[in-house]
Amino acid sequence: MSRIFAYARVSTVDQEPENQIREIEAAGFYIEHHRIITETVSGSRAIAQRNGFSKLLYKMEKGDVLVVTKLDRLGRDAVDVSMTVEKLEKMGVRVHCLALGGVDLTSSAGKMTMNVINAVAQFERDLLIERTQSGLSRAKAQGKKLGRPSALSTEEQQLVREKIENGDTVSAIAREFNTSRQTIMRIREHS
Repeated sequence: MSRIFAYARVSTVDQEPENQIREIEAAGFYIEHHRIITETVSGSRAIAQRNGFSKLLYKMEKGDVLVVTKLDRLGRDAVDVSMTVEKLEKMGVRVHCLALGGVDLTSSAGKMTMNVINAVAQFERDLLIERTQSGLSRAKAQGKKLGRPSALSTEEQQLVREKIENGDTVSAIAREFNTSRQTIMRIREHS
């Protein structure tokens, strides 16, 4: 008989995983308390680096079922989520996601759903890159200076150049202008 596990993740300490547990129970899954894993960790952290999920992997066996409320509980990175589902499938564990209609992500329909989600995520990333590049090109064409502002004003940079020419050390100049050695070296390189 299949054992059912639940994984409920929240990102911050002021959030509660209890709502996710209630949602899983409301969907008809009865899960014994010791098979519910909750943790507070950012979704951007790789799933392999999450202590709670690592404990879950240790507990689960072939034939078990893992239930999550939403795909983003497993992670925000589509590649990481896909690899996690694939790993669970190789272990013989089925993964049910309530937000996707309870579909088993290790089934044919679940794999297709994951592929569509991954394709949409990649499309959104590509669009974001295109918009960013377009915006940068437009800003350059308008003569805007891109990047982080210089730590030193134009006048200060000129004084730095003069001190370098006079033989002052990079460290001494950095201390005098209350800035990093790297800033002084950058000015020296672009002289």
